[in-house]
Amino acid sequence: MKILVTGGAGFIGSALIRFLLNETDHEVVNIDKLTYAGSLKNISAISGSDRYRFYKNDICDADAMARIFADVAPDHVFHLAAESHVDRSINGPAAFIETNILGTYTLLEAARQYYEKLPMERRADFRFHHVSTDEVFGDLEKGGFFTETTPYAPSSPYSASKAASDHLVRAWHRTYDLPVLLTNCSNNYGPYQYPEKLIPVTILKALAGKPLPVYGNGQQIRDWLYVDDHVKALYRVAKEGVLGETYNIGGFNEHTNLSVVEEICEFLEELAPHDGSNFKAYKDLISFVTDRPGHDLRYAIDATKIKNTLGWTPEESFSSGLKKTVMWYLENQAWCKSVEERED
Repeated sequence: MKILVTGGAGFIGSALIRFLLNETDHEVVNIDKLTYAGSLKNISAISGSDRYRFYKNDICDADAMARIFADVAPDHVFHLAAESHVDRSINGPAAFIETNILGTYTLLEAARQYYEKLPMERRADFRFHHVSTDEVFGDLEKGGFFTETTPYAPSSPYSASKAASDHLVRAWHRTYDLPVLLTNCSNNYGPYQYPEKLIPVTILKALAGKPLPVYGNGQQIRDWLYVDDHVKALYRVAKEGVLGETYNIGGFNEHTNLSVVEEICEFLEELAPHDGSNFKAYKDLISFVTDRPGHDLRYAIDATKIKNTLGWTPEESFSSGLKKTVMWYLENQAWCKSVEERED
């Protein structure tokens, strides 16, 4: 089987490609335009495989997408290419509208035109798998969980752009019979995550002895999903999911942002003890900063559907996954340094 992955040099996309090349015998093609958050170093360990190909292209380029579909002839598409950081969407929404909405439209059209030319025996196996976020559902009160039928109520330009892309995928399924699958995941964490998200930012700033920024009072609640668990769920949906269906993928791990930062500090005390000359404990570096505009207070995924129908549950607890993540950043300072140099 030939699998096309968009955004395969990013955090989740690269984890998916590593899984596919290490754990399956599929051929994998990666499309990524290599923005600030994407790096081929994320897949350097497996990029020499004779089952791997890379195209440096923008999913908004219709001619390039049509050409790649014709050249690759994929059986399955995992669409992960997206602008994904809420803060950046607030300060510069245009890139999110272009990539997440226009890019998804362009890719859907390339997939549709390719699919309609396939012989009937190959059509039966083709899938367009759109990977989205729980942020499209907006805010939750203390009780309740996001289900696959929760109404959309996005709060930021990022989540609004992802909601729009979700609607486009469903429309292409209903209007054009494009065989699609959709998944909405909770907050991912793990190795190779670009240090603009809470967990890698906290780890690297703590190691540098810098203040650890926490928005507002830090009581915002998120459900955390270890990235390797996520990609295994994506593959399970790809193999066994029902066409046109949506599957929520969550980690069953609700934690406040403040408690996440505090647990990282505890792991660092164990794994990277400091000399105490500038601060007594890593927790002393915690600094509360002005809250993000429109900051959602709680996300929580109900992953009952994927558990009951496809038999998937996460393997990592939050503590086990977080400890692995902290250890990875400690052991991969060269990668961290290369990211910091790119940011400069």
